[in-house]
Amino acid sequence: MSRAAADDRPLDAPPDTRPRVELRGHPSPHPFLKPHLLAAEPKGLTPGTLVRLGLPDGGILGDGFFNGRSEIRVRRLTRDGVPFDRAALTGAIDRAARLREELPGVLHAGDACRAIHAEADGLSGLVVDRYGEVLSVELHSAGWMALLDPLLELLHARLGTRHHHVTLSERVAAHEGVRPLRRSSEGAPERVTVHEHGLRYRVDFGTGHKTGFFCDQRDNRFSFAGLARGDVLDACCYTGGFSLNVLQHGEPRSVTAVDLDEQAVEAARGHAKLNQHQARLKLVHADVFDWMRQVHAAERRFDSIVLDPPKFIADRTLVEKGEAKYHDLNRLALKLLRPGGLLLTCSCSGLLPAARLVELVRTAARKEGRDASLLAVSGAAPDHPVGLECPETEYLKALWLRVW
Repeated sequence: MSRAAADDRPLDAPPDTRPRVELRGHPSPHPFLKPHLLAAEPKGLTPGTLVRLGLPDGGILGDGFFNGRSEIRVRRLTRDGVPFDRAALTGAIDRAARLREELPGVLHAGDACRAIHAEADGLSGLVVDRYGEVLSVELHSAGWMALLDPLLELLHARLGTRHHHVTLSERVAAHEGVRPLRRSSEGAPERVTVHEHGLRYRVDFGTGHKTGFFCDQRDNRFSFAGLARGDVLDACCYTGGFSLNVLQHGEPRSVTAVDLDEQAVEAARGHAKLNQHQARLKLVHADVFDWMRQVHAAERRFDSIVLDPPKFIADRTLVEKGEAKYHDLNRLALKLLRPGGLLLTCSCSGLLPAARLVELVRTAARKEGRDASLLAVSGAAPDHPVGLECPETEYLKALWLRVW
C-alpha cells in the first residue's frame, strides 16, 4: 500500500470500524475530554488514534483523537454522532476559510493570516498560518500525523497555496508520546516576504514555528500607531512590528525598540531597512527590565509605551513567577511614562485571565502613585477566533490605558 493510501485510511474507513471509547456520561461541549470522563481506558491504541465516542445509552457522541499518554485523553472533533471523515474535514476547512474571507481587515490588510485556529475552528490540535503561498502547519495532537497527506491536500486546494512547512515540536511530542516532526513540501522556500498594512516583513521558516512574525497582533499594531504620540517605547519589540507601524502610520518624535533576543533585534533592523525606516528607529539589544531601570535612573521619559513580552507563564507551575514578571514590567513602564501618556500592555499567557492582568496593572499603578483609566481591552485579530466552549483559545490580552 502506498504512503498516501495508508494516510487516507483513517478518514475513508467506515466509522463503525473505528475503535470505540465509552464515556461515563454525556460530557459538556468542551472539545477536551479528560481521563475521568472515560468509562474505561482502551488498551493498545496508537497515540492519536481516531475513535468513536460511545454514550451510556448506546448512542455516539462523535469522533475524536484518543491518546492514552496525554493529559487530554480525547480531542473531540465532531458531535451529534457525526463521523470525522473526509467530508467533515473538508467542511471544517471551508468554514474556516470563508470566515477569514468575510472578515473585514484580515485578507485586505495583507497576505498573512491565521487560517486554522485549532478548537475555535473545530479542528482540535491543529494550527495553520498562511504566509502568501506557504502554509506553516503546527500539530499539537499526534492524531494529525496519520491524516497529514489528505489534510495538506485539502488545505492547499481550498486556500490556493502551493507549499507547506509542518512541525510537531519536541515539547508537544513529549506530551503526546511521539517523535517530533519536521516536514516540508518539495521546493518550499525557507524565507518569504509578506505584507501587512503597507509594511513588508520577512518570515523565516528555518527558525521553527516561531517564524519571526505573528499575525495575532495585526489590529493592535495598527491601532497603536494611530494613538501613539511623542517619544515612543516598544519594549520587548521582537522583530519590530509595533515600532514599524508607528513609523509608517503615526507621527512620533522618536521610536526606541528594546529586546533581549539578539536575532530578533537583527530581524527588526532588517525590517526597518526593508521599509526604509532604519534612520528613525533606535534599536537596543538589552534585558528590558535592566534597561528600563537604567533609563529611569537617567530620568528619561516616554509619551507612549507598548509592552508585548514573551509568554511568562508557560505552564501552571510558573503562574506565581510569571505574574510577578508582568507586575514588575508594568511597574517599570509606569515609572517611564509621562503624565497623560498611553500604555498598551499585552500578555500572550493563556493561563493569565484578562481580569488578573488588569489587577496586576492596577497594583503596579497604585505602588507608583499613578492614576490610570482603562480605555479598552482587546485581544488577537479576528482570524484568531475564540471558541465559546473552549476558553483556552483566548490567550492574547491587550489593555489600553491612559496614565496620569
